[in-house]
Amino acid sequence: MTDQPQDTEQDAEDTEEIEDLSLDLEADEITEAPETPPPQPLGTATGKDSTTAVAPVTALQQYLAEVRRYPYLSKEEEAQLFHEYSTQGSREAAVKLILANLRVSVAIASEYHHTGADQMDLIQEGNVGLMQAIKKFDPTKNVRFYAYAAWWARAYILRYLLNTYRLVKVGTTQDQRKLFYNLRKEKAKLERQGFAPDTKLLADRLHVRERDVIEMDQRLGSWELSLDQPLNQETEGTLLDILPSQNMPADEQLAATELQTLFRAKLAEFTKTLAERDEDILRNRILSETPLTLDNLGNKYGITKERARQLEARIIKRLRDFLKKEIKDFDALRS
Repeated sequence: MTDQPQDTEQDAEDTEEIEDLSLDLEADEITEAPETPPPQPLGTATGKDSTTAVAPVTALQQYLAEVRRYPYLSKEEEAQLFHEYSTQGSREAAVKLILANLRVSVAIASEYHHTGADQMDLIQEGNVGLMQAIKKFDPTKNVRFYAYAAWWARAYILRYLLNTYRLVKVGTTQDQRKLFYNLRKEKAKLERQGFAPDTKLLADRLHVRERDVIEMDQRLGSWELSLDQPLNQETEGTLLDILPSQNMPADEQLAATELQTLFRAKLAEFTKTLAERDEDILRNRILSETPLTLDNLGNKYGITKERARQLEARIIKRLRDFLKKEIKDFDALRS
């Protein structure tokens, strides 16, 4: 994240969109709270018990009613407040700037309503971004504060979603985080432009691999259940209790163990049939976890690399033929 947004065409589009959203919160999206007294700092008691209201009012509705009581600042008022804040460290000026731009966080948080996250949590994360924006804002860049602060508010909201969106994190690499932030937005943008948002086009637009787009799309579209979630109210069992075990059945485990024991015994018998050089190649080239190279074998026995390869291939063939003859279930052992 940079301290000052670049003046690009995309920035201008996003700024216009944010301004429209913040200036015109739709009445049919969020019910207006009852008429409230003149502006007071957030959290200040009004002397009236909200429980006596005729209609129930949610915390979000109360917050939105409070936010609307703070008017927008003109460019001149904004510049004056930033001058007081930067030169005198005026806390009062900073508070006024934050209060006048709280609707920026509300507007951006509403864009992520589909995630299922609590709106108040998203708004508060956006407000933290606003406070960070005040520290970084440069009034000399000829950019309005609400447009700049929107970038910080969005960044903090997205960071919160990335950390709490699901039980299992969906973005663990840089490319995955980029997709988490932009995939749905890019899909909607392509559809508005009349394009079919297929995997290849999305990958090209977002500069990532097609495989990453497919995987992220599957993650975002899948649902999750806690394994500790009760099956129902009548039983104490959980989903974990009824999931099939991923372990191999006991009889198959026993058969596999016996087959491996037999293999080791027959391998020891086969080793006794080899000459000293062939036995050394078997142990230190074919069976070793850190095998010698063909060059090492060639230097050790004074033969060429190709001759060493031929000896290795001959020993492997002899071993395979021996085991097929001695072990009835050799094919099962190979699998």
